[in-house]
Amino acid sequence: MAFIPDVQKIEFEGPKSKNPLAFKHYDAAEVVDGKSMAEHLRFSVAYWHTFRGDGSDPFGPGTISRPWDDGTESVENAKTRARVAFEVFEKLGVPFYCFHDRDVAPEGDNLRESNRKLDEVVAVLKEEQERSGVRLLWGTANLFSNPRFAHGAATSPNADVFAYAAAQVKKAIEVTHELGGENYVFWGGREGYQSVYNTDMRRELDHMGSFLRMAHEHCRNIGFSGQLLVEPKPREPMKHQYDYDVGNVIAFLRAHDLLGPVKLNVETNHATLAGHDMIHEIELAASQDALGSVDANVGDPMLGWDTDQFPTNIYLTTQIMMVLLRYGGISPGGLNFDAKVRRESYDVIDIFHAHIGAMDALARGLKIAAAIKTDGALEKIVRDRYSSYDSGIGKKIDERKTTFAELESYMIERGNPARSPSGRQELLENLINEYI
Repeated sequence: MAFIPDVQKIEFEGPKSKNPLAFKHYDAAEVVDGKSMAEHLRFSVAYWHTFRGDGSDPFGPGTISRPWDDGTESVENAKTRARVAFEVFEKLGVPFYCFHDRDVAPEGDNLRESNRKLDEVVAVLKEEQERSGVRLLWGTANLFSNPRFAHGAATSPNADVFAYAAAQVKKAIEVTHELGGENYVFWGGREGYQSVYNTDMRRELDHMGSFLRMAHEHCRNIGFSGQLLVEPKPREPMKHQYDYDVGNVIAFLRAHDLLGPVKLNVETNHATLAGHDMIHEIELAASQDALGSVDANVGDPMLGWDTDQFPTNIYLTTQIMMVLLRYGGISPGGLNFDAKVRRESYDVIDIFHAHIGAMDALARGLKIAAAIKTDGALEKIVRDRYSSYDSGIGKKIDERKTTFAELESYMIERGNPARSPSGRQELLENLINEYI
């Protein structure tokens, strides 16, 4: 049964096409820099925004109702929604999807009932995966919506809430494993504080570390070898969240001996909320071998909250792909559209327009980044800028084979440093413009 009969499978028609329901740049089979676009981009649809989003915002209730939803939080309605989701995945031609446990199945009156309802819907998801070939990129648990998590989950001052959150994550990991998920994500939606006055920060951070260690141990116990990911976000809903940004999360994971087993899922909109460019956040994560996956979206600089818009800025998508190509790609992670149509875009067709535009924008970014990489001009300028570390005292610094005493003797003999090469920022910006 087709739930959206007016939309057929989206095909690649090339840049000259005027068909709004066709790809202009994303050709899954096209080989770029040695791999197909599908292999490079590993697109995923976010279940929560695309199938549970209702268009609500901080200033008003939802504007979106879908023809396949009957308005109830029943298991049967959840099963129907799952089948609709796979119709959308197939028509878009995406290989992956992502979900929170509470996105796909309604919550019960207690943990046992919630798990039973989740199992019923997971059976449908498994059936649809086997039928369609669409896979689960990652699963996660919603530890922020229910009022029990008002003070946090792993960082709650209530030990029973910590225990409930652990049980919920245990089940979500098991479901992710059952569905063949390639990653599992932790987003600490309320892991932080509103007031320092009522917060034992040391204790909360220790609890969060313990929570992640237990999760990692459970993964090993059940044979789940998927990648574990923490998603940084600086604020909203909490005044300050412990997973503030990439640098903060890397430091936390190192402090708790978790870096390696746990990597990062980096989101554009969260980067800007933390006061960073996205290229800074993914470059930092990748440089520390900690980049696991990317939530591909964008915020609106004129608004002060997490607007989760689809990415269509070619400079942004080029920068993302430049980093991914430099560090060898993103598998087993992917580019997940943690993005939603606007409150004013309430027709079903808008779901397709949004994903098509973002997939095309990232495909263009990939082709541009590959051309920049092949040309080598940018890489040469950067390499030449650091050439003093390729030999002599610079090489000894790089190889950690020198001391302050030796460096002092070197500079006393040499006198003053040679002048550093020009930064050439304007040239580099012009160079990028030539490709875009």
